[in-house]
Amino acid sequence: MRVIAGEFRGRRLRSLHGAGTRPMLGSLRQRLFDILQGWIEGRVFADLYAGTGAVGIEALSRGAGRSIFVESNPRAVAVIRSNLSALALQDRAEVRVCRVRSIVGRVEADVFFLGPPYAEHREYSRTMAALQGKASDWVVAQHGRDLRLRGRYGSLERVRTVRAGNSRLSMYRQG
Repeated sequence: MRVIAGEFRGRRLRSLHGAGTRPMLGSLRQRLFDILQGWIEGRVFADLYAGTGAVGIEALSRGAGRSIFVESNPRAVAVIRSNLSALALQDRAEVRVCRVRSIVGRVEADVFFLGPPYAEHREYSRTMAALQGKASDWVVAQHGRDLRLRGRYGSLERVRTVRAGNSRLSMYRQG
């Protein structure tokens, strides 16, 4: 897996072997950041259910001022920290080792990205409920094509859905 664009374009990232994480496909990551172009520079990006940290690192590579990584799997946290260290990004990153639901209400960011395990359907509604009303520009949920997220979660209103293979990105703004 590699960083797609920006300051660290082409740099290889470590990944976690096994079924514990589901790295975002490069093509889907490219589409996400093509859409968010202009919303990243200097902003705070929260990578919830961070896995390898590839999405938050891509945000940093494209000019985010800071990324917050939230991950509960100790093996995945070690990979995130290794990737951040290899790119000398520790001073622009914060890694929080805990379950997303225990901290999401206290995370302040301009863009929230959530990609929980596809089988954990309740994580989507819990996290979206916690993010409604937050002062953020975007909330983006990566999910499987069979999961139908609601068009509205309180003040969050879906404005776009991006499809790629078996994955979807549902993009929300404060309404």
